[in-house]
Amino acid sequence: MAYLGFDTSNYTTSVALYFPDENKVIHSKKLLPVKEGEKGLRQSDAVFFHTQQLHSVCSELFGKCKCNTIDSIGASAFPRMAEGSYMPCFLVGLNTARIISEINSVNLHISSHQVGHILAALYSAGRPELINEKFVAFHLSGGTTEALLVEPDDKEIIKCTLIGKSTDLKAGQAVDRVGVMLGMRFPCGAELDELSRESLIDYKIKPSVKGTDISLSGIENKCKAMLEKGEKPCDIAKFCIRYISASVEKMTENIISEYGNLPLVYSGGVMSNSYMKVRFADRFGGIFASPEFSSDNAAGIAIMAYLKEKRK
Repeated sequence: MAYLGFDTSNYTTSVALYFPDENKVIHSKKLLPVKEGEKGLRQSDAVFFHTQQLHSVCSELFGKCKCNTIDSIGASAFPRMAEGSYMPCFLVGLNTARIISEINSVNLHISSHQVGHILAALYSAGRPELINEKFVAFHLSGGTTEALLVEPDDKEIIKCTLIGKSTDLKAGQAVDRVGVMLGMRFPCGAELDELSRESLIDYKIKPSVKGTDISLSGIENKCKAMLEKGEKPCDIAKFCIRYISASVEKMTENIISEYGNLPLVYSGGVMSNSYMKVRFADRFGGIFASPEFSSDNAAGIAIMAYLKEKRK
C-alpha cells in the first residue's frame, strides 16, 4: 500500500509517499528559486517555478523507491481550512494530483497546507495518536503565525480552530527580512539560526502580547536600528530569534491559562530553530517535528490521504 501526497507552497515543491504497513515516509522537495536580495516570490512566479520543477521532484521521489500502485492521492489545495483561504501556487500540485487520480482511477483527497504541517509533525514526533485527542498546534512560517485548537473530525481527520495569532508581521517574515538585511539568501531561517549562536549577549525581551495574540512588527525596525548602529550581525540575529521566541512563549502561557494543559505541538519552518526547540520542550513539554518535517513538505498530505481512505 502506498499513498501519494502533493504540496506546492509559496516556498517549496514537495511530493511524498507514505507506506502505512511500514509507517514510512519517503519524500522529495525543492525550494523555489529566489533572487539574491529578494524576500520572497510573487504568486505568478511561484506557479511558474512549481510547473517547471514538479516533474524533476517527482522523478527524484520515484527514483528512491519502487512503487507499482498508488492506493490514493492527497493534495493541499489552500493554505488553511478557512473560508477565503486561497493561493494560486497550490493549484499546480492539486491539478497534477487530479490528473494522476483520474488516469489511475484512485481517490483524490484534498486538505490544507496547514493540516499537512500538523500531521507531518505528529508523524515525525511519533505521536500519531493525537489525531484522536484535543491538542494545541502552533504553526509558524513565512505566511502564518497561528495557534490552533485541534480536535478529531470524522470528515477532515482534524478540525482546527484559531485561538491565537500574530496581528501583523509573521514570524517567518521577520526571520527572512532580518536575514536578507544581513546579506543572507532567502529563506534565511537556518543561516540566521547558525549565526545567532555566535552571540554572547543574553537579551531580555518584553514581547507585545494581548491575550493570545502577539505583535511582531517591531522586530524589523529594531534590527535595522541595531545594524545602523554597527552592532554585530550575530547579535542582531540572536535578538530577532529571542524576540520571536519570547512572544510565542508568552502566547503559549496565556493559551495554557485559558485552555488548560493540553499537548502542545509546534510546526512550521520557524519552529525548527535550535534555541526555540530546546526552550519550548523544556518549559512546556512541546512536541516537535525534525527539521525536514517541520519545514514545508508533502509528508502530512500523503498521510492525510491514507487516513481519509482508511475511514471510508
